Amino acid sequence: MEKFDKLTAIAAPLPQINVDTDMIIPKQYLKTIKRSGLGVALFDEMRYGDDGRENPDFVLNQEPWRDAEILVTGANFGCGSSREHAPWAIKDFGIRCIIAPSYADIFYNNCFKNGILPVTLPQEQVDRLMEDAQQGGNARITVDLENQVIVGADGTEYRFEIDPFKKHCLLEGLDDIGLTLERASEIDAYESRVAAERPWV
Repeated sequence: MEKFDKLTAIAAPLPQINVDTDMIIPKQYLKTIKRSGLGVALFDEMRYGDDGRENPDFVLNQEPWRDAEILVTGANFGCGSSREHAPWAIKDFGIRCIIAPSYADIFYNNCFKNGILPVTLPQEQVDRLMEDAQQGGNARITVDLENQVIVGADGTEYRFEIDPFKKHCLLEGLDDIGLTLERASEIDAYESRVAAERPWV
């Protein structure tokens, strides 16, 4: 998993509450078990018309937000079903950080397991960063995970809290498999000991 330390990027504004996982990635895309290739279907029903053409009014179809790596959005982001395809699609599109007042719990935890930093800030601070995001490419936002601070386009700093274990995993690029491999030598030693003590197993 890619490490997350410090990110300075264009932020896309999505001022909408209760964006559920079906809006993030519709059910027809859930057949795949691959984490790649889903970015094109992110926000499918908002990004495309019935004819498959891009909706020019949707923010991620507009310059410069096509290249956004940060998403600033409304409360209860990621609600609905617990599909892990939602963070897969977000990450595959190129978004590495989401800023919102609140998240659905399962989606929030799935973000960390897929290298995405979901930052929770008070509504008034999200509103200010939403204004920054609406300015486009001239108003880049910096997210500093190590120091737990977001720096807005005007230099205003917004501190955020994060679970120390989740922070460690993002900084080191550790998903569940990576965490297990950190203990590889202990696992090998255990298996060798068991094999010697109980060769019949």
